Amino acid sequence: MSHNPIRPWRDIERRKSRQIMVGNVPVGGGAPIAVQTMTNTDSSDVKATLGQVLAAAEAGADIVRISCPDVGSTTALKEIVAESPVPIVADIHFHYKRAIEAAEAGAACLRINPGNIGNEDRVREVIKAAKDHGCSIRIGVNAGSLEKHLLEKYGEPCPEAMVESGLEHIRILEDNDFREYKISVKASDVFLSAAAYHGIAEATDAPIHLGITEAGGFVSGTIKSAIGLGNLLWAGIGDTIRVSLSADPVEEVKVGYEILKSLGLRHRGVNIISCPSCARQGFDVIKTVAELEKRLAHIHTPMSLSIIGCVVNGPGEALMTDVGFTGGGAGSGMVYMAGKQDHKLDNEKMVDHIVELVEKRAAEINSENV
Repeated sequence: MSHNPIRPWRDIERRKSRQIMVGNVPVGGGAPIAVQTMTNTDSSDVKATLGQVLAAAEAGADIVRISCPDVGSTTALKEIVAESPVPIVADIHFHYKRAIEAAEAGAACLRINPGNIGNEDRVREVIKAAKDHGCSIRIGVNAGSLEKHLLEKYGEPCPEAMVESGLEHIRILEDNDFREYKISVKASDVFLSAAAYHGIAEATDAPIHLGITEAGGFVSGTIKSAIGLGNLLWAGIGDTIRVSLSADPVEEVKVGYEILKSLGLRHRGVNIISCPSCARQGFDVIKTVAELEKRLAHIHTPMSLSIIGCVVNGPGEALMTDVGFTGGGAGSGMVYMAGKQDHKLDNEKMVDHIVELVEKRAAEINSENV
């Protein structure tokens, strides 16, 4: 925001990585951290899968991944890719031929798991298909599917085993003159994931895709992802992220953006700063914030809104936001614009009026950036 002071003490120095392209989305090399999600429909159902892709894209997803377990999925993929507004990553497990079919169908990236894709000859065939069709590749190492020889060597999944797995498959790609790859080293355990990511970040300059795999339901998965991904992002690690939730893919996108917004790494939509409410509140904060979140979901312009129940913290929070409202007494409160008191407002008219103010300010910001 133009009225906010510069605070160098909160800047994150991102790890330097080389850049690849996933379709038309740059990944690594200082590009904005891409937010991904994954469909959970039957991938052979074009209508249902495309519906999720479109909803995710509208929510802000830069890239969407689709599982391709069978021929029906890779056949449908061609039609889905043709209609998708964002690049599609084909998620491949076990069947290397599905990767080849997905490349032929127009996938922008192939996600392969080294532990279950097969021997080097099969990986080489996948590399050739990626080269022939302009795909990038994500090496997706998972703690739960490490190669047998690494489990025998280390005794159990551990950061060292995950990093070694990733580096072995980087070698295969580079030996075949393929450099358009990124890598992930995911686990469901936050500590294991974080340690593995720190290890791989030091060992390669490849772009890194972050995720805590099988994180859980909406609440528990959000918390685990925020802790794990937030820790790594704060350390400057990560070029793309996916929040894995047992929930609607749109929710994954929203949570991903909230994590990035909290660290100042990416901004999209209205960032609502609100109090948890207490007996001092001059209006129903919880109900108001819930209503505003719904009414302002259509705004993609990065901006901030403070909704505070009383004057203890309200004026101070409003200093740092584009629009603010602080509860007062006698059924009214104070509206702040760019940190300054602007006018009083009756509580009954609050939601409609704030929506109007935010929409107006968003339009102003957009015109300033043209």
